[in-house]
Amino acid sequence: MSDPLRIAVVGVGHLGQHHARLLAAMDGVRLMGIVDTKPGRAAEIASKLGVPSFSHLHELPIEGLDAATIAVPTVSHPDVALPLIDAGVSVLVEKPLASSLGDADRMIEAAARRGVVLAAGHTERFNPAVVAALPLVSNPRFIEVHRLGTFPERSLDIDVIFDLMIHDLDLLLTSVKSEVVSIEAIGVNVLTPKTDIANVRLRFASGCIANVTASRISRDKIRKVRFFQRASYLSIDFAEQEAEIYRLVAQNGRPQIEGGKLDVQRDEPLRVELADFVAAVRDRREPGVSGRAGRDALALATRVAQAMDASAA
Repeated sequence: MSDPLRIAVVGVGHLGQHHARLLAAMDGVRLMGIVDTKPGRAAEIASKLGVPSFSHLHELPIEGLDAATIAVPTVSHPDVALPLIDAGVSVLVEKPLASSLGDADRMIEAAARRGVVLAAGHTERFNPAVVAALPLVSNPRFIEVHRLGTFPERSLDIDVIFDLMIHDLDLLLTSVKSEVVSIEAIGVNVLTPKTDIANVRLRFASGCIANVTASRISRDKIRKVRFFQRASYLSIDFAEQEAEIYRLVAQNGRPQIEGGKLDVQRDEPLRVELADFVAAVRDRREPGVSGRAGRDALALATRVAQAMDASAA
C-alpha cells in the first residue's frame, strides 16, 4: 500500500464544500486542511470532517502537501494556484481555468516548469452518460445543446458563457476535434450586469454546425445535447445521466432503425473527476481534463464573448 495522497481544499463555497466532502471519504487520500477567507466558513466545514481549517492560504502548511483543489472566485485562481504550483503542489482548478488567457498560460507554464499536474475542473466530462456516449460520436454534422438553469445567486462575477456554456464548449472541442472557423452569438443581460442568457452558432472546419444555448434565468433545469451524424442520432441528458443512440441499418434490404438507451453506470461526476485527479498525481500522468484543455475551452469562450460584443455594437 502506498502512502495516502496528502491534499487540501482551497475555497469551500457552493462547490468547494463538495470537494472537501468527497476527498475526506476517498480511499488513499488524506485531507490535510481546508482554506476559506470567509470568516468561520473553513472551520464550519472542517469541523464536520475532522480536519484542520485555515483562514488564509499562507497559513496552510505546504511542506509535504501533494495536491490541492481550488474552488475560489475565478479572478483569484492564479493568486491561489501559482504559489502552490511553485511549491511543487499539483492543483485542480475549477472552471473556468482563469479569467484571462494570460493567467491560464502562467499557470500552465508554471506547472510544466515544476513538473506537477494541473487539471481543469470541467466536471461534465466525467459525467457517466458522457463517458458512455462520447466514443460513439463520429464526425457529427449538427449538434444542439441546451443548458438551462435557475438563477444561482453565485458565480455572478462571470457571465453565463464562462459559468455554464464553457462546459459545452469544452465538450464540443473534444467531440468534434475540428477548428472553429466562424461564430455567431447573441446574449442578453436580464437579472445581472453580465450576460444571463446566450445563444451561439459555431461552424467547424469539418462542416459541423453547433447551436448552443445557455441560460441561468430559466424556470426549468435542462442539460441536454443531441448529436446528428450520418445514419445515427445520439443524445445525452447530463442531469439524468442517461444517453441513447439510434442507428439506421439495412435488414433484408430494407432500412430499419435500431438502438435505445446506453448502459450508464451512474456516479457523482465530481467524485469521478477528483478520483481521476488523485490518480493523475499519484501516477504522474496527464489528468482527464488538462490545464491545456481548460485553456482551449477558455479561449473558445473568449471568442464567443468577443463575437457577442461585436454583434451588440
